[in-house]
Amino acid sequence: MDPKKKLTIGGWSTDPCKVALEDGTVVSGLAIGHRGETGGELCFNTSMTGYQEIMTDPSYHGQIMMMTYPHIGNYGASDDDLEASKPMIAGLVVRSFSRRYSNLLADESLDDFMRRHELVGVSGIDTRMLVRHIRSKGVMNAVISSVDLEDESLVEKARAWPSMEGLELASRVTTTEPYLYSDGTGPRIAVLDYGVKLNILRSFASRGARVQVFPADASFAHVAASEPDGIFFSNGPGDPRAMPDAVAVVKEATGAGVPLFGICLGHQLMSLAEGIDVYKMYVGHRGANHPVKNLATGHVEVTTQNHGFSIDAEAIRPDVAVVSHINLNDKTVEGLRYKRFRGFSVQYHPEASPGPHDSRYLFDEFFSLLNANPATATGGDGASDLQNVSPAYRHA
Repeated sequence: MDPKKKLTIGGWSTDPCKVALEDGTVVSGLAIGHRGETGGELCFNTSMTGYQEIMTDPSYHGQIMMMTYPHIGNYGASDDDLEASKPMIAGLVVRSFSRRYSNLLADESLDDFMRRHELVGVSGIDTRMLVRHIRSKGVMNAVISSVDLEDESLVEKARAWPSMEGLELASRVTTTEPYLYSDGTGPRIAVLDYGVKLNILRSFASRGARVQVFPADASFAHVAASEPDGIFFSNGPGDPRAMPDAVAVVKEATGAGVPLFGICLGHQLMSLAEGIDVYKMYVGHRGANHPVKNLATGHVEVTTQNHGFSIDAEAIRPDVAVVSHINLNDKTVEGLRYKRFRGFSVQYHPEASPGPHDSRYLFDEFFSLLNANPATATGGDGASDLQNVSPAYRHA
């Protein structure tokens, strides 16, 4: 059979397609979405729903996403489910792709959505086998192509693709200009946009905040000029160790006397600003069912996660920060409360989208800090800054 011949599967015309990994693994499948070629770090997500939110999450910029749930596309695509204005993943790998969909709220099929945004994908892949391979060998670069089907050529392209380690990507997904997202009457929050998800902004706005968003390269002076009551450092893609300018801005913010909050990449930048090292994970956490223990309450939260870097627990000095949350699967650090300023950060995504709502209380705790009296919440020993914060956050 001609490997480049167009195929008809279930009444749908498609093209052959291949996935090639940098270690020489090549898997054949069927093209979905845009016809072409793409590459990036191949990772996987275990969420059963929420494929469109995952595809449009800026934290995934430059990565090929493999979904472990076998049926993808069966509820179509809707503009209401976007976390950014367009897909952010480099490519999509699935087991079974549905071109027909059943959803009254959908605007179009997932295949049409992918074609409209020129997103390359492949279906018919044994994702269980490929996930086990990555878990064993570690995440690695890959190429998806429906235009070049030569194995050796594709493997060489995968090997030549830039490594995620040492790669700065926030500048590719941040806003280019400051903008006012929400003009609420509540606390004024300055958001440093390293690839912020829309549902994070919605979470602030729904609590009545005035939300001002700044580009990733904004100076601290520019941010401070907006006279914020608190500063938020967002999620985003890439290696935080490749962002010294952002770390410097965070460092300046720690001396501003206002509460600070960080999620995902923001969590890592806050840690680096306090001298806590970050490392590249072997596989990473990506899914909507990761168990995290809140060490203050003893409660276990089912969380949404998306990160390939983590905090080095051995580098946390007791006079700098205390661990507030841990991952129950591998005991990695999931949250920190800082001693030298009023603030905290988490590695996972309390705004979810997709995922459970167990961790939304963290937004409320940030607002508790924002509404606390600065005269009695000056930080320092990590205790006085929690005088007016809910008991769920207090942790000696």
